[in-house]
Amino acid sequence: MKAVRLYEYGGPENLKFEDNVPEPQIGGDTVLIAAVAASVNPIDWKVRAGLRQKDFPLSLPAILGRDVSGIVRAVGSNVKYFKPGDRVLAYTNATYAEWVAVDDSEVTHLPDGLDLDDAAALPLIVLTGDQLVRLASNVQKGQVVLVTGALGSVGRAAVHAAKKIGAQVIAGVRRKELNDAHALGVSGVLALDDDEAMERFQMVDAIADTVGGDVAARLLVKVKPGGSFGYASMLPGSAVAQNPTVKIARVFAKADPSKVREFADDVRDGKFVLPIGRRMALRDAAEAHALAEKGGVGKILLLMSALQN
Repeated sequence: MKAVRLYEYGGPENLKFEDNVPEPQIGGDTVLIAAVAASVNPIDWKVRAGLRQKDFPLSLPAILGRDVSGIVRAVGSNVKYFKPGDRVLAYTNATYAEWVAVDDSEVTHLPDGLDLDDAAALPLIVLTGDQLVRLASNVQKGQVVLVTGALGSVGRAAVHAAKKIGAQVIAGVRRKELNDAHALGVSGVLALDDDEAMERFQMVDAIADTVGGDVAARLLVKVKPGGSFGYASMLPGSAVAQNPTVKIARVFAKADPSKVREFADDVRDGKFVLPIGRRMALRDAAEAHALAEKGGVGKILLLMSALQN
């Protein structure tokens, strides 16, 4: 099959597009997906660069990618709820390829009316955003929660998840993004690059942080005693030690097909919007990584349609 493989850690140029990669093996619980699209997430280029070897070790050569949308082509003997021809979506591994073998417990059907290409943008970011809010930040109905990086992909998912719980959401963004943040339908906004605004900011019940670093460290003191701080990026260890009254937890997304389907339904119904920044061919994965690493381009999809040309 055609796929993109990584032979050694390093720059985007280490991603190699190949047309003779062995096809994945199918077991009794496997759903074999003819991929239509995958997406590029920050974890992809961090893993490629060798920055996350401890958390996500690879056996090289490796196929990267965590999101896939496509059409079921075959199923294992134990699979009951999927059949060839079904439109599906999954959070899994090794998705930079035209064939992806997925455990049936990781797959969900795609709702009618949702674009199959764009659906590939959803799994990792909606699971991370939702679990950041519900599990790491432990947000409850009626609480006030700050979501940092609210206009990013994970941030948008976190805002949506918190609003569905019934929390009052404050969107943390850059000053130049304040007007756009209001469009998320939040209760308030905070400019994370405005020192005075940060200093004046109220105490909140919980923070769902997607920014990390110094911004996250400064905001920890804004969580009420006994409150929760969930984060998806990096948090200085000293900040944790200096805030013993705050419950601090990091999120690592776990498969939850029913939640992926819930968000997919919300996209179809216009309740959740995830802008797509670029749509590129799978063979251009190295260029896509370079763009993603620079930032500012939005969500990038890798499309398989060009493989047939």
